[in-house]
Amino acid sequence: MSRSVPALPLLGLMLIVQCPANPSEPELPLENAVPGGVKIIRLDSGGPAMPYVETDGHRALVVQGTAGWVAVIGIPLSAPLGTRQVIVRGSNGRQEIDFSVVDKHYVTQTLKVAPGQVNLSAADLARVNEEKIRIDHALRHWSDPPPESLRLPQPVPGPRSSSFGSRRIFNGESRNPHSGMDIAAPVGAAVHVPIAGTVVDTGEFFFNGNTVFVDHGRGLISMYCHLSAIDVKPGQRLAAGTRIGAVGMTGRATGPHLHWGLNLNRAWVDPELFLP
Repeated sequence: MSRSVPALPLLGLMLIVQCPANPSEPELPLENAVPGGVKIIRLDSGGPAMPYVETDGHRALVVQGTAGWVAVIGIPLSAPLGTRQVIVRGSNGRQEIDFSVVDKHYVTQTLKVAPGQVNLSAADLARVNEEKIRIDHALRHWSDPPPESLRLPQPVPGPRSSSFGSRRIFNGESRNPHSGMDIAAPVGAAVHVPIAGTVVDTGEFFFNGNTVFVDHGRGLISMYCHLSAIDVKPGQRLAAGTRIGAVGMTGRATGPHLHWGLNLNRAWVDPELFLP
């Protein structure tokens, strides 16, 4: 009797069960239309040509799904509440799409650091201003291939803080809100790039310490700060999971951790929305 049960159909059934229902549907981040969040807009633009989507004068990320083109819009932490607009240029001509940005309460963090890292000397201030230009140049980088996924695993294992967007007070003085996710890990722990990309820049910065910028495509840039070591070079193509450096506490840091930032169409967005 056992010979009458064919093996091949059973194997075929197993393969069908393991395949995703829509293998061509992109993995999208969670949607949360708040300052520092993400808005997902399914576009009314058919055809094979990718529509051009713009927000705040910056080109936005667009990916193709099974039902058409999808825009993934990063909302700046500084965005005012209320109506926000994107402009679409595609097969249906020019369209204006409005969406609403709602409020989110971010916590306030009080931190103690060296006085020279809050009230800067003239030389340090000049350095920081030069570094802002360099960082802005890295974040302007654009490449046409899309990200291989918009679900990114943590670059390093460890407890995640909920500090993104928190209003920070250093030594009693208010400073810019926190624009990334902090992951606690020991000095020397390996940091891996979550998805494939190309190294845009590396360097040692006053606030960020040893830092790596990686372009993942169509306006999605990741940043890794406070590293104790950098193992990659600008222009280097990285496969997902490639080691890019090690956890440290360089720059303005109160302890060893990785500051992981995601920049989407020139807006810092919450990395938690992109976690698997």
